[in-house]
Amino acid sequence: MTTEQALTPGQDVTPERAVTPEPAPVDGVLDRLRALDSCAVSDALDAYGLASVVLGPAPVWQVDRVIAGRVRTVTAGPRRSDRPAGHIAAAAVDVSGPDDVIVIANDGRLDVSCWGGILSRAAVARGVAGVVVDGACRDASESRDLGMPVFARAVVPVSARGRVVQLAMDEPIRFGEIDVGPGDFVIADGNGVAFVPGQDAERIVAFAERIVAREAAVAEAVDRGRPVADVMHDSQFPATEESGS
Repeated sequence: MTTEQALTPGQDVTPERAVTPEPAPVDGVLDRLRALDSCAVSDALDAYGLASVVLGPAPVWQVDRVIAGRVRTVTAGPRRSDRPAGHIAAAAVDVSGPDDVIVIANDGRLDVSCWGGILSRAAVARGVAGVVVDGACRDASESRDLGMPVFARAVVPVSARGRVVQLAMDEPIRFGEIDVGPGDFVIADGNGVAFVPGQDAERIVAFAERIVAREAAVAEAVDRGRPVADVMHDSQFPATEESGS
């Protein structure tokens, strides 16, 4: 849904990803993703050579749970005319729900906010799972009081009004160095933010579950007194070949 201009994503060079993938079903995969954390998902993405972790965005208040959902994209950019424009992400909030995380691409700008307290209030009313911003937000304490998890690169008091506008929604975006689309998943917690390509979601989540199980066994071995140098050796961790992938 383009309001002024849609961004064009870069060409994916990962050979295992399909050229025209079908979106993965939300049911099941999303519930399993919510039971993981960004570290396990990052390790699974690494194992398959998928660079889908973004560096920089962090919770703007202390979020003590994992946020995961289907990506709902918004593209923001400089105001190009004096014509009245809808507020950034407002339309996305109005059509989102509990399985959605709103992901705003604003080219990493730190001098202007593109998410604030009123949007957080509306998002809570819709049951939105969370917000991830490639740029800055404001009203962090209001988002905290409302219980709306917001991840951003900075918090600033500067309003978007008259400075940046929404250019598109539900279109592919570039978030930092990562190409993200509406069919993808995102997981965010105190460790960071990772995107999971929709067509890879099943195998990434399955491998991340194996990593979690293995790490639990490692922790138990350390508690029993086994040398950490042994249990942390590369040979003790799963490889993708073991799952037949």
